[in-house]
Amino acid sequence: MAPVPPGIRFLASFNRDQWYKAFTFALTFLLYTSFHLSRKPISIVKSELHKNCSHVMRAPTESISGQQPVLHPELDCSWKPFDRNNYKQLLGAMDYSFLCAYAIGMYLSGIIGERLPIRLYLTVGMLTSGLFTCLFGLGYVYDIHSLGFYVFVQVANGLVQTTGWPSVVTCIGNWFGKGRRGLIMGLWNSHTSVGNILGSLIAGYYVSSNWGLSFIVPGVIIAAMGVICFLFLIERNVRCSSNTGRVHSSQTLQQIDLIQEEWLIRSNRDRVKHGGRGNGDWFSPAVCLQGVVEFSLCLLFAKLVSYTFLFWLPLYITKAAHLDAKKAGDLSTLFDVGGIVGGILAGVISDKMGKRATTCAVMLLLAAPTLYGFSMISQFGLGPTIGMLLVCGGLVNGPYALITTAVSADLGTHKSLKGNARALSTVTAIIDGTGSVGAAVGPLLAGLLSAQGWDQVFYMLMTADFLALLLLLRLVMKEHCSHRKRPGVAVE
Repeated sequence: MAPVPPGIRFLASFNRDQWYKAFTFALTFLLYTSFHLSRKPISIVKSELHKNCSHVMRAPTESISGQQPVLHPELDCSWKPFDRNNYKQLLGAMDYSFLCAYAIGMYLSGIIGERLPIRLYLTVGMLTSGLFTCLFGLGYVYDIHSLGFYVFVQVANGLVQTTGWPSVVTCIGNWFGKGRRGLIMGLWNSHTSVGNILGSLIAGYYVSSNWGLSFIVPGVIIAAMGVICFLFLIERNVRCSSNTGRVHSSQTLQQIDLIQEEWLIRSNRDRVKHGGRGNGDWFSPAVCLQGVVEFSLCLLFAKLVSYTFLFWLPLYITKAAHLDAKKAGDLSTLFDVGGIVGGILAGVISDKMGKRATTCAVMLLLAAPTLYGFSMISQFGLGPTIGMLLVCGGLVNGPYALITTAVSADLGTHKSLKGNARALSTVTAIIDGTGSVGAAVGPLLAGLLSAQGWDQVFYMLMTADFLALLLLLRLVMKEHCSHRKRPGVAVE
């Protein structure tokens, strides 16, 4: 008998439950990758909406010698209304409109999402997000120059994009326990950076020739992923024993439908029993859980820094390094590459130490001086800039990734919530909604402060990092006191 190849033996070692976990991990990863892929184009297109045109032609001079030549304003290559001197404020207003709507909607999204099937809720959000992303790009196709149109599209897109994060975190939290949550969530949360990288590359490919396609292509992608979500997402863990591994696929699907139907009926019965809350009065404990307030406020400042880079880094590189929009977009992806490494390292270290807050605090402490170094080194050549982009990306996005994934899942599955797994959606929405306030404020402040010089922007970012660090000090001290009493204890 021929020996079984090692690869086949490895695949055969997985039972059906593990295959479902792997499939859910990959699917939710791709779903949220498409969310960030559709958010990134605006930062790439900014330098195209307003740019210094070196090819502006001058009218032939037939007048008296010494008279100033006449410029042809119709040949200006900036896109109205962003051709004005206050273009940074206008671009900042567009960022703010999206992120402010996102922050407000996030608080409601988790609560609404608990009362609806995750698969349907997420599908509708992705389809409508694809629609509004495409609408922004159609502004180029139909030559729309109204600021109100672009602000409206940004507000609408910000609201519907809030369906994504609570849904995918709840889904992944339902499938994976607390064993190695930091590592698993660190790997899984790299979808944020992968989406930013893909969004930068797609938008950069079209930005110089037709910036409308920089939005339309990502919009089509997220809408297509919404259809895939509707067809394939299984939102809860269906535990399959070794016997069920021999059940036909049609029977397995019937089993999944019956379990989900029973779960929905039980949730509705509990909701009626407890006056519409379901599973008791858990919302107040969710808010008052130790660590929710501290991590929420810390994320506010951490996300302020991260989203300022997300929306303004390509434009800063364009101005500071005198590069075109495509090259600046490609270079900015290094920040996201560093973010992937930083998120994974934060998860692994926090699992080993059993100290989530301490891990975040150390990275925040190192991030502030690194930001100052980046503001200086970026003016001295390409090599140092690449290095600092990677380091900054890791230190800025590490705490942000850890708080929004592993910390949110830890708190959302706390024993005081009485086993209500759906409370995870609300805890996630509370933490990420508070962080989204910072995400809205950061790019707006960057637009205002950059008019006085980019140094002011970096001072603002360093201040935000120090404030995030201060907010975690109480939890850091509590972790160290607890560790001294129980040495060697990992994350509960």
